[in-house]
This record gives sequence, structure tokens and C-alpha cells, in this order.
Amino acid sequence: MLACRIAESPNQRLTFAEYMDLVLYEPEHGYYATRAIDIGPQGDFFTSPHLGADFGELLAEQFLQMWEILDQPTPFTLLELGAGQGLLAADILRYLYRHHSDFYAALDYMIVERSDALRHEQQRLWRREQGEQGRLGKLGEKEKIKWATLEEIPVGSIVGCCFSNELVDALPVHQIIIDQGKLREVYVTTGLVEVIDKLSTQWLAEYFDLVGIELPSRAYPSGYRSEVNLAALDWLKAVGERLQRGYLLTIDYGYPSARYYSPARLRGTLQCYYRHQHHDNPYINIGRQDITAHVDFTALELWGELCGLHKIGFTQQGLFLMALGLGERLAALSTGDAVSSKQGLSFLLRQREALHQLMNPMGLGGFGVLVQCRGLTEAEIAYPLKGLSFPGSGR
Repeated sequence: MLACRIAESPNQRLTFAEYMDLVLYEPEHGYYATRAIDIGPQGDFFTSPHLGADFGELLAEQFLQMWEILDQPTPFTLLELGAGQGLLAADILRYLYRHHSDFYAALDYMIVERSDALRHEQQRLWRREQGEQGRLGKLGEKEKIKWATLEEIPVGSIVGCCFSNELVDALPVHQIIIDQGKLREVYVTTGLVEVIDKLSTQWLAEYFDLVGIELPSRAYPSGYRSEVNLAALDWLKAVGERLQRGYLLTIDYGYPSARYYSPARLRGTLQCYYRHQHHDNPYINIGRQDITAHVDFTALELWGELCGLHKIGFTQQGLFLMALGLGERLAALSTGDAVSSKQGLSFLLRQREALHQLMNPMGLGGFGVLVQCRGLTEAEIAYPLKGLSFPGSGR
């Protein structure tokens, strides 16, 4: 499949973005099409929802406040972009059903998921959630989650919050390189051999104008290599167009542009994940490993402004979750009632470790949380979001 695509392409080569898109998303052989069950603690990588329900429950508290700021519209749409195995959706809806029934009743939950395999996994989990009467409880009589492509959602139709968790890092990136003082692009040709040539699109040069990085310049040595995520800008514009009034919440690992394109970061941020090990060779384990690159949050902020998305604030995940009540949850695990509960000490220790992982600044806690909005009044924009109220967070 891959060899045929290369042979059929102009000049018998693909941009790295085209290559990455194929090996991750090709319907029959791509990683996300065939390896959905390898996401989790025993798989190639795990995400915050795999550590328990706390992440989703704390996010639910933020969504509740957003609903209140917007004067409790019905419906309030939560649009999750790239929902993985569906764990986060289940955690959010279960919590709201049990603790905020009025918000749950007003809520429409939609999922946009490119991978057929992951969409089937999400639907399987949701059927189980609806059917269980014991530990999980039943979540309501009507179908609460709907699945759609982004193109099927009408422009300007959403009042609510669009959000993603570790999606943007998996969008296909172009790879650029400084070659003899000029900005060039990396291509993949027959035999998975890299070749260097002129840029495939002028947007790559204009990207650096957007984020205020002078590249190339004498600060960057020959051979300097990094990534440009043009797909993220297309995604942001498309999502923003669907939002009539509300918020866009993006959670991912990444840097501002000045740090992302530091001259000292000679090889960029591209990483591959296979059986919970990471390396930097995207040309092995084809279709069996994840490939990611860090997110340039400066690009999302500045491009968002050009697309009509106003920045509310940016912070780290650990601070965001602490402001939403993670600290109180940790403290509750130390009370006498918690220690003497029937769940046992080992359960409490595991839960404490999970909460610490969510706030660890060297891991998940160091992820970026970007909040943008569209269609809000000045008073609504000025109203402080809970998740951005922790010291160290801000606009």
C-alpha cells in the first residue's frame, strides 16, 4: 500500500505529512485503524482518562461552569474531537448524570472520530455504560452520544464547548530542515529513504512569519530539523467555524513557538511509541506504532485570533485540575473515613498515585491547556473560569 502510494505520487515521493497520515490513519493498515486496543497502561501509550475517572469528573465541573456562564442554554453541546476509547466521554456523562442532573438534561454530547476502530470501541463502551445497573449505573433512557464527521456538523451550529485531549499531537506534520542556509522540506521516497528538496507549499514559510520565528537565520545550524503542523491550523479553523457561541478547550503536550523552535532543539520533537517505549524512528513498525509531535501553542493562539477565536487563557494541566478540585480530592484520601473504608489501603494508594500523575509537572501535569472562545459578550469573557483561577494560570 505504502510503496504504491509513493510510486503513484508526483516525483515518486511523499511529504512527511502525507507519509504520517498514511501510516496512522489509512483505513485498512494505519495504526489508529488497527491498533485501538493497544492504547492504555499495558499498550503503546496511555492518556489521562486511563488513570481513572477523576480527570473527566474535574473537566465536567469546568463544563458545568461554562454552561452557567452562557446562561444555561438548552441544548449545550459538548463536542469531543478524537475521543480515544471513549473513556473520557463515559466519565463526564456518568458524573453529570449523578451529580448535576439539570446540566445533564440540557446536554448534547457529540464525538468526531476519524478512526473506525476507535469509534466502534467508543460505541461498545457506551452500550455497556447504558446497560449496567450496578457499579456504573444507567445513564438515561435516550441516546446521549451522537457520532458525526466534522463536515456533517453545520457551520455556526454549536452552542457549548468543543474540546480535545491529546489529539493535535497526532495530526500529521511536515518536517523542515535547514540545508545550506535555506529552508527545505523532508520527503519520503522509495525504500523509505528521505530526500531534501524545496518546500511543498509556501504556507510552511508563512507559518514562521505567523509565529514570529526567523527561520532560517544564523542562529540555526545547517541540519537543524523540526516540524510544522499545518493540519492543526486547518483543524482549528474548521472547528472554530462550527462554534456559534462558546468555548474551545485544547489539552496536549507542547510549547510556545520560541521554545519549540529553539536553535538548541536540533532534531525537533517527533516521537514514536511502540509497546510503551519511545524512540525517534518513524520508518519502523509501520502501522504498529504511534507517531506524534509536540503542539505549537503559539500557532494555535495566533491563528485562532485570525479565525475569530479569542484567547481566554493558557495554563498547565496540573494547575488547571488543581483549580477544579484535584487538591481537595487528594486531601479527602487522607481522612480517617477514607483510610478505614472498605475499599482498602491499596486502592487509596493507587488512587493517590493516579492523582499525582495528573498533576506531575514533568509528565501529564505539564501538558498545556488552551481555552479560546467565540461569540461571548465582554462580560462573559471577563468572568473567570475555575480552571484558570489557580495561581500561575492566567490570560
